Amino acid sequence: MTILLAVARAIDAFSTAVGKLMWWLAAAMVLVGAYNVITRYLGNYLGMQLSANVYLEMQTYAFDLIFLLGAAYVLRSDAHVRVDIVYSRLSPRSRAWVDIVGTFVFLIPFCVFALYFCYGYVERSWSYLEQSPNPGGLPRYPIKAMMLVAFVMLIGQGLSEVIKNVAFLRGVPGYGRVVEAEPATDQTEGL
Repeated sequence: MTILLAVARAIDAFSTAVGKLMWWLAAAMVLVGAYNVITRYLGNYLGMQLSANVYLEMQTYAFDLIFLLGAAYVLRSDAHVRVDIVYSRLSPRSRAWVDIVGTFVFLIPFCVFALYFCYGYVERSWSYLEQSPNPGGLPRYPIKAMMLVAFVMLIGQGLSEVIKNVAFLRGVPGYGRVVEAEPATDQTEGL
């Protein structure tokens, strides 16, 4: 179990590092978007073309990367969308079992299915080094390859969560995101 927990910690560290990088990419995306808007209106005012397709595509690619590569971090942080009507009423052990079964029944099969169908799409794009049809546009093949990377990362993070939940079920202290924690205190009490 020690080796598996070390693997889970390494996967968590990688997902966290990529997730934090996506935070910075989100800030860059906002700056590029602001640049696009400012230069478009300033260019119209001055009668010049200051904006270009490359900046619009950079903004779109940044969003794509945030969505794709941030998914594993969202799973690691337990921030994904879940219907908590039933789950929140379960005991921590039952939650661990639901997460383990859900990973093997839904998450991993979905990711394998996506990898299967994305592979040919990405391979075709790389075979002719697909470019944007827009003048001054960016290459498309690197961003398409990120689909494969994203689903592999998601499988890895899912397995990390399974390892931590199994450790929790086996009684290893400090593992599993479903461990019983002290109730959160309201920060606004007494104000």
